[in-house]
Formats: sequence, structure tokens, C-alpha cells
Amino acid sequence: MKLYEKVISLIKKDISQGKYKAGEKIPSEPELMKLYGVGRSTIREAIKTMAISGILKVQQGSGTFVNNSFQEVSIEQRLRRADFDDVNAVRRLLEKEIVKLATQNRTEEQLQEIEQYLENRRLAIHAEDAQLCADTDIAFHTAIAKASSNTVLSDLYYSFTLIMRNFFLAREKQGISRFAMNHHLHEQLFKAIKNKKTNQAQLVLQRILDNNY
Repeated sequence: MKLYEKVISLIKKDISQGKYKAGEKIPSEPELMKLYGVGRSTIREAIKTMAISGILKVQQGSGTFVNNSFQEVSIEQRLRRADFDDVNAVRRLLEKEIVKLATQNRTEEQLQEIEQYLENRRLAIHAEDAQLCADTDIAFHTAIAKASSNTVLSDLYYSFTLIMRNFFLAREKQGISRFAMNHHLHEQLFKAIKNKKTNQAQLVLQRILDNNY
């Protein structure tokens, strides 16, 4: 994470905790530099990025204000409230592109990591550990997201894993049957990514998501 991104996270945290309220002016550049222990250029980059995203509003001659329309609820919190069907529909679009890029961009080191998580998933199934099955399944798909070499897609996918984890645990009250039933599809997905077969990887992914209930 770049330094200005860390400052953005800190400012957003302060906003969410009520330190800077909607419509109120935030401290000046020199004050922010002292508060967050960074230089002027870092503060300016953070402010510019937050202004573009609509969190802050810069008024020449007056200062920088928290936008009145800024929603303090994070995307993770919104996803927790979302209907799973809606989440799964967006996940299809997201993972389809992730898998496509992963087949094109994955490195040998990333392949080894994906394969290790696949093996961990198999071991979790044999151990009949529902929590571990959820963790290893998510780790497997997250490793694929990282192999896409697109940090935005990878970050978005991480947000989705929060709701997915809760869903898995609610779904698997009776055991680990769903994880066991589609493990062979995860093996096929890994092989398709390894062999750089984009269409095949996307078809297998579709089958995995079709049996995700």
C-alpha cells in the first residue's frame, strides 16, 4: 500500500468514527501533515484522490470539507446486508474476468501457491472441518485473484470474501458436502489456469458458481 493510500484509510477511519463529520471542514494541510506524520505531497495526493471519489470536497479559499453525501457505510458492510443472489451474480462477472486474466498472467510461483491452497482445501474436506473448508476455499480463489495481476479486481474480490465466508458457514451446518461435491471442479479450474486455457477455465468456473447453493 502506498503512503497516500494509508493516509486515505486513516482519514476515512476518522470520518467513520465521527472525528470529521459530514459537511465539516477537515484540518489544514500543515495540521494533517503533523497528524498523520507525512509530507505535503502525500497529503495532497490523498486529498485529491478522496475528492475525486466524492468523499471530500475542496473549496478554493475556504478549505476541504467532508462531502454531505458521503456514505460512511463501507462496501464490506453493504455486502453483508445484500441478498446472496445479488452478490453471487456480481461475483460471476468479477471472477469470470479474474480467471481470464489469471490464465494469461499467472507466474510459476503463483501457480504453486494456488496448487497449495487446492491441496489444503482437499485436506480440509477429508478432515470434515467446515470452518477450514470455507477458509481454504476462499484462499484458493483469492490466490487466483492475485494471479490476475489486477490489484483492483483482487481488492474487490477480497470484499466479496467477507460475505462468502458467512454464507458458507450458514450453508454447511450439516457438514462439508458442498465443498466435497465440487472439489473436482476446483481441480479442473487449476489445471485450466495452469495450461492457459481461458475458455475452459471460465466454463469450469461457471459450473462451480452454478452449484454454489
